[in-house]
Amino acid sequence: MTIKSQEEKLFVIVTSISAPNEVLKALADGCQEYHHQFIVIGDVKSPEEFQLPGCDFYNIRDQHKLEFKFVQICPENHYARKNIGYLLAIKSGATVIVDTDDDNIPYASFWEKRHKTQEVSVVEKAGWLNVYRYFSNSNIWPRGYPLNQIIRDVPVEASLPVRLLSCPIQQGLANKNPDVDAIYRLTSSLPQDFLNRSSIALAHQSWCPFNSQNTTWWKEAFFLLYLPSFCSFRMTDIWRSFVAQRISWQYDWPILFHESTVWQERNEHDLMRDFEDEIPGYLYNEKIGDELEGLTLRRGHENISDNLKICYEKLVEMNLVDAKELQLLDAWIADLKSL
Repeated sequence: MTIKSQEEKLFVIVTSISAPNEVLKALADGCQEYHHQFIVIGDVKSPEEFQLPGCDFYNIRDQHKLEFKFVQICPENHYARKNIGYLLAIKSGATVIVDTDDDNIPYASFWEKRHKTQEVSVVEKAGWLNVYRYFSNSNIWPRGYPLNQIIRDVPVEASLPVRLLSCPIQQGLANKNPDVDAIYRLTSSLPQDFLNRSSIALAHQSWCPFNSQNTTWWKEAFFLLYLPSFCSFRMTDIWRSFVAQRISWQYDWPILFHESTVWQERNEHDLMRDFEDEIPGYLYNEKIGDELEGLTLRRGHENISDNLKICYEKLVEMNLVDAKELQLLDAWIADLKSL
């Protein structure tokens, strides 16, 4: 069993409309064994009865009893209700939040001790960088990566500096059915497994999308967990990742990518519907990076919520996110400040 530092309080957060399945059971069992907390946020389509030892399940009725401002205005039937799980964890004293989904099966390594500070190869000022190239010899790219950047070479790893870095946002990869876009799924072969290798960190002015499927967040970055509601479903976690990366530059927080600690048995998807939902990303993700990079943000943790709002105001200005998002964001910020 992993020996945890006394102050660590780790929560695993999932949103699901499924009855307890093998993944949810595996996560609940692991959380019980390792003394973590497991929260599942349901939605309108969730089963009436949900019983799973080791799991705190919140159906829609339970959620509306909560005192968070965000709960009262968050759309139903939406993945962004996962934000409610983050708020519950933070209210309960979380120091680490692990973000995953109900179709990602944990390897034993998923339960190993997570380290915020690591000695790692770091990439700076690289622009768009397909981090999957360091973990695979295949022509594969992460969902949200600009299509016109796919064939770009990445810096040779031997040329990268190795530094001891604090990385409060860390993206783990997923084997078998990794997080790729609909174009890849329609044209290329799966399953794919990634190489087991050392981690890579992306620092200032280096961009790569990351998702909400196997991601670890430490306390100082909790404000950046926010998932937007009023945008394409297939872009909600991707655009969150762009905002989080841009703001992280202000605090010298590289985004760390590490080997797979889960493998995915993907829930059923309509790939042409996924393609349609991803069109705003295919067209505008590179432009989003340019616009966010041009923003004037401030250092100091007391400014992180203001920086968050500046970034989302830019996405609204670009007509990629509806202006109604800013009301939700205000509620998120108010709830976090109250905690």
